[in-house]
Amino acid sequence: MAIQKSSDTLLMKLNFIYGTEKAATLFLEINRLLVTYSEASKADRKRWVSEKDIMLITYGDSILSEGEKPLQTLRKFLLNNCKDMLSSVHILPFYPYSSDDGFSVIDYREVNPELGDWDDVTELSRDFELMFDGVINHISQHSDWFQRYLSGDEKFADYFVEADPNVDYSSVTRPRALPLLTKFQTSRGEKSIWTTFSDDQIDLNFANEKVLLEILEILLMYIARGARYIRLDAIGFMWKELGTTCMHLEETHAIVQVIREVMEAAAPETVIITETNVPHKDNISYFGNGSNEAHMVYQFPLPPLTLHTLQTGNSRKLLEWADSLEPTTQESAFFNFLSSHDGIGVRPVEGILTKDEVNAMALKVQEHGGFISYKDNGDGTKSPYELNINYLNALSHPEEADQLKVKRFNAAHAILLSFMGMPAIYVHSLLGSQNDLEGVKKTGRYRSINREQLQYDQVQLELGTKGSLREQVFHSLRKLIEARSAEPCFHPNASQRVLKCDDRLFTLVRTSSQGEEVLVVVNITNDLIQVPLQTSWAYGDRVVDLISGQTLEIEDVLQLHLEPYQVMWIKRLKGENEK
Repeated sequence: MAIQKSSDTLLMKLNFIYGTEKAATLFLEINRLLVTYSEASKADRKRWVSEKDIMLITYGDSILSEGEKPLQTLRKFLLNNCKDMLSSVHILPFYPYSSDDGFSVIDYREVNPELGDWDDVTELSRDFELMFDGVINHISQHSDWFQRYLSGDEKFADYFVEADPNVDYSSVTRPRALPLLTKFQTSRGEKSIWTTFSDDQIDLNFANEKVLLEILEILLMYIARGARYIRLDAIGFMWKELGTTCMHLEETHAIVQVIREVMEAAAPETVIITETNVPHKDNISYFGNGSNEAHMVYQFPLPPLTLHTLQTGNSRKLLEWADSLEPTTQESAFFNFLSSHDGIGVRPVEGILTKDEVNAMALKVQEHGGFISYKDNGDGTKSPYELNINYLNALSHPEEADQLKVKRFNAAHAILLSFMGMPAIYVHSLLGSQNDLEGVKKTGRYRSINREQLQYDQVQLELGTKGSLREQVFHSLRKLIEARSAEPCFHPNASQRVLKCDDRLFTLVRTSSQGEEVLVVVNITNDLIQVPLQTSWAYGDRVVDLISGQTLEIEDVLQLHLEPYQVMWIKRLKGENEK
């Protein structure tokens, strides 16, 4: 399974990053790793994704049951409720950790014993494809790696980034309003260490080629343990170079290319997803040339733009942005979502929404019980970075009727499920959860508002109670998911064309590789809308709404009557001679 020197570009990439001497040695070590992990590939796995692929995002302990390991409870919940609905599960970092709800990893190679063990992960991988987190920009200060660095262990002497506190770091992008450098006492005296995200999250030094080698071994181990998807967390911050923003540098892209090439050599069905909560142009740069970096990138503008659309009842900004998107290659796709364990990032809509529009959205979030997180701009000012709120609450005032909340929430997810790319749904969206203000009070962290731990028995009770908020949300989303999964026009790579009609509607056309079309129409308002639509279909053609089953006949135009927040996925019925 080793990579051949004569047939690939890996050595050239390593030369660029580390120079010829170090690259030659590293190349040999990588080949040894590939021999060790030559059985990582699973022959029965599919190569790419389809319209049937929908991922759940969840913590390993989002659903709890007394006397049972949380990973076992998660599997039980999924098998009881989601087996024919979801294809894959992103288990957020399930390793031992010291802070940030898992993103300050103590040991990359172990499962947090409070969640379960590797056997539990393996069991889950037999029923669902899994995404593991590669939290490789940083590691916990309580990790063995960092503790051995502090004690003077030579192996780890260059695993972290020592910095001069007197140097000007004002050009460095800061994701949080926290110090960039943290002082630690080491066996060699006090050192200032680079800590991008917090003093408990110590940046790894990828300028040391041994760090990259160790991380590659860990990612290969994840594949051997059942991961089909590898999520590269906060990857844009990986390489440090003074005088730059230290974001999206050429070396960072080269390292992602190395990871892609190594993963494909070991297990070509592996899907690499980069997580970069940044403006759209920077985000999509991680596609590389369409076949040499990430297979998927998080579609970060979609959550705030969808929120803006439903809050304002105006689809213009969302559709203009959608119209500007270039199609992906057949080897790449967008990874679409509305909600996750984090808040709703607003940096990705820089240049799409105005500051006034972002501020109006933030004000609504606060009115609905949420919070605003700010970033340090490096010049003494701060600006909104993230809206911290449950997505259901972000869309609806707490005092609104449940039925209206569900309709608006369903409309938002219809937009998500209609977009080109692969969709992912957060567990608290699937289950119709709301703001966990007690969680925020308990932890002192805004992000806890959307990280509630639920009790399995109570969730099952509410899902089985007709008319409960959880039951309404879950079954409305299930109906959308089932319709989408049966329609090739919603393949992640099926083409997408915006249809401009009425600012009160979200309208686009998805076209399958066989040339069939689905017209997506979502009423984003609480109004009854009657509207004629010009389509490519001919007079007398009959069409069907895949959601309701209603059939319509084309006259001069397609006459639509939409209830508040109604969703229609309209497809032309084949004639007798086409069957």
